[in-house]
Amino acid sequence: MKLDRLLAITMTLLNQPRVNATELAERFEVSLRTIYRDMESINQAGIPIVSFPGSDGGYEIMSGYRIDKQVLSLDDFSSICSALKGARSATDSSDIDGLLERINVLMPTPSNAANTVHVDLDFTPTPNDKVKIAPLRQAIKELHIIRFDYLDSKGTETERTIEPMGLFLKGYVWYLYGYCLSRSAMRVFRLSRMIRLRSLPELFVRRAYTLQDVEQQFMSHANFSKVRAVLCFNQEVKTRVRDEYGYDQIIDNPDGTISVTAHYSSTEKAVQNILSYSSYVKLLEPPELIAELQGHIMKMVQIYKVD
Repeated sequence: MKLDRLLAITMTLLNQPRVNATELAERFEVSLRTIYRDMESINQAGIPIVSFPGSDGGYEIMSGYRIDKQVLSLDDFSSICSALKGARSATDSSDIDGLLERINVLMPTPSNAANTVHVDLDFTPTPNDKVKIAPLRQAIKELHIIRFDYLDSKGTETERTIEPMGLFLKGYVWYLYGYCLSRSAMRVFRLSRMIRLRSLPELFVRRAYTLQDVEQQFMSHANFSKVRAVLCFNQEVKTRVRDEYGYDQIIDNPDGTISVTAHYSSTEKAVQNILSYSSYVKLLEPPELIAELQGHIMKMVQIYKVD
């Protein structure tokens, strides 16, 4: 509590040219003696506080030492607040509320500029992911080993024991990265595929890995252009195709259809994506992918007993 008060007093001194001890005592609901001790503590921490006697006296930070808050513009502060609000939507962390209040004190204008942002970031996860984020953050913070069952892309379920190291959002999907004791290696896990999550009493010592190390390792093994496919779409799905592939990749045909050359990380991903367009797409090439797609369609014919 004292540390919070000392930080708040320091923020106030940064934001105002001079502060009266009585005003500080009333604001923080403490005695004048406590304020005097707080000022001494701030001095001992290396921030020079000057006191002025008289009716217009008070405390202020030595002018030569004052931090220039104008290093960050109002737009800079607004961007920071926007990012923090996005993080707040994802984690429901009350700590971020306090941080937003402290940043608002540092705003170069006294207006409520923290609420005036140009970009609204909403990282709210799905309900299935949201219930996992809070216990995972706590396990990461307290260095507790966790255990869960994990479903891979093919539906295989395995039990994993993990040293959790961090959460990250990529492509609107939430992931956990950590050291997998079951595989003796760093691994990345999609939150939506984690089930029966529980935190264990055992603690771990954080290893010298960062998210950048994990991403570099992942990207070095990933090939997102492994499978090439030439597709022709009906006009009815033109909006979705543009959303998914972008305008630069699309060729408009005279008959109203659109053509796209798409790339996928695997044949499985290619087939899944093409089938998601139902009868509104035709795969033109390559022949081996057409054969794979025909095999899947024949299995669907047998399931639904189509004559």
